[in-house]
Amino acid sequence: MPRHGVLAAAVQIEPRAADRKSAADLHRAVNQTRRRGVVLRLGDGTELPVPEALMKVLVASAGELSEGHSITVLPSDALLTPSEVADLLGLSRPFVVRLLDAGDIPSDRLPGSRHRKVRLADVLAFQTRRERRRKGREAVAEAVADADLPY
Repeated sequence: MPRHGVLAAAVQIEPRAADRKSAADLHRAVNQTRRRGVVLRLGDGTELPVPEALMKVLVASAGELSEGHSITVLPSDALLTPSEVADLLGLSRPFVVRLLDAGDIPSDRLPGSRHRKVRLADVLAFQTRRERRRKGREAVAEAVADADLPY
C-alpha cells in the first residue's frame, strides 16, 4: 500500500495567464491599502476584516502568482520524510540522509523505527542558510575577480 506524503496532500496552485494580471493588481492594491486594513466582502454582503498574518500570506502569494510562479501551501510544522525533503530541495535522498546524519537538518526518529521525520520549518531554515552561504561565496569570488588577485 503506497504511503501518501505531506507533499501529495499540499495545496498547490498553478497560475493561469489570466491569474497573473489579477494577482498583480491584487498585490499592488493590498500593498497600497495595507496600513488602513483590508476587508473581505462575501457574496451575502458580510464583511470580515483580514488579519495581518493572512495579509502577509495573501501579499506573498499574489506576488509569486503575478510572476507566474506556482505556490504550495503547507504549515511550517508539517512533518516530512527524507524523500519529501529531497524533492523540496532538489537533492538526492541519499544526500539528504547524510545531511540528517550530520545534523545539518534536524530530524527525529519515529519510536521503535529507523524512519525519520523532518519539520518543514527546519528544511526552510537549512535552505536559507545554504542560499546565504552560496551568495557569500559568490561575493568573495567576485571581489577576487575585481581585485585581479591570483586565484
